[in-house]
Amino acid sequence: MNATLATAHGDIALPAFLPDATLGAVRALDATDAANCGIGAVVMNVYHLMQRPGSSTVKALGGLHRMAGWQRPIITDSGGFQAYSLITENPKYGRIADDGIIFQPDGAERKFQLTPEKSIQLQYSFGADVIICLDQCTHPDAPLATQEESVRRTIAWARRCKDEYGRLLAGRGGRDAARPLLFGVIQGGGSRELRQRCAEALLAIGFDGYGYGGWPLDGERNLMTEIIGYTRELVPPEFPMHALGVGHPLHIATCWGLGYELYDSALPTRDARHGRLYVLTLPLGMAQRELLRDSKWFSGLYINDAKHIKATAPLDPACDCLCCANYSRGYLHHLFKTNESLYFRLATLHNLRAMTRLTDYVRGATGG
Repeated sequence: MNATLATAHGDIALPAFLPDATLGAVRALDATDAANCGIGAVVMNVYHLMQRPGSSTVKALGGLHRMAGWQRPIITDSGGFQAYSLITENPKYGRIADDGIIFQPDGAERKFQLTPEKSIQLQYSFGADVIICLDQCTHPDAPLATQEESVRRTIAWARRCKDEYGRLLAGRGGRDAARPLLFGVIQGGGSRELRQRCAEALLAIGFDGYGYGGWPLDGERNLMTEIIGYTRELVPPEFPMHALGVGHPLHIATCWGLGYELYDSALPTRDARHGRLYVLTLPLGMAQRELLRDSKWFSGLYINDAKHIKATAPLDPACDCLCCANYSRGYLHHLFKTNESLYFRLATLHNLRAMTRLTDYVRGATGG
């Protein structure tokens, strides 16, 4: 596995969990907070940013790094998953065709068009360190015909993304600034044959890294371990792989064991806001393979439970975050019950530090 991923804004130590800073911020935190949690990079989303604040505003504010005050690496998501979710929930909001995606979210005054070329142009102009190709996302329960169409379209779009990326690089006029990396996304649902077809085509096109595409959970919300592992086997180990949308601590440990090095999700920050806080018990000297076999190292603490009203202990005695170093479970319970905004900051700080403690631990346990 790779030890780091080099980008224009610094190296990302691998494995790395990247919180979703969808609209240019990790919700409830500023850039300093996120950095103090040990976060090495964040994911921002083209689908949302092209609507608000809009590409011209991002450019006027100096690009994503300057706008958000975040000087570490940024990965930008292509927007394909969000458009898929919107249109799947209600087809009146748009359509997906060979030329790209047209969508109009509820309440929006105009339609937006997201083509492979437009997605790359936006991500490039935003100053992202890692750009992800536009792909057609599917749910694993979708019919085979839908999965086949997704793979065909994802491959075609990846070629167009690579061509547009090359065109933009050629227009730099020989400047020496480090180029953004370009990742392709492997689709195919639960079909090994389709995953292989997609992976082989994307490898032939050539990218800096690859992502596992599609919803990573089955209908019962179990991680699709077999097909996720098989997809990693299709890609040579020298290429980093991103488990897109994977964010549960147990799932991250599993995906690391399968060879994935990057993970992103809104789950830890969303869990924090809703009162589900993470407690990790990571024994010293525990080998990574043992971590995968035993899930007892992770538990969820529900701060709304009445048993925490007068609890003086921190959320996690082993955690070194600002929240655990200074505040009790009882105080967090009080803040949560009164809907105090301070709760959202402290809880988010804690859950994100839990995620970086986990990746730090796995990295050390495997000699990374």
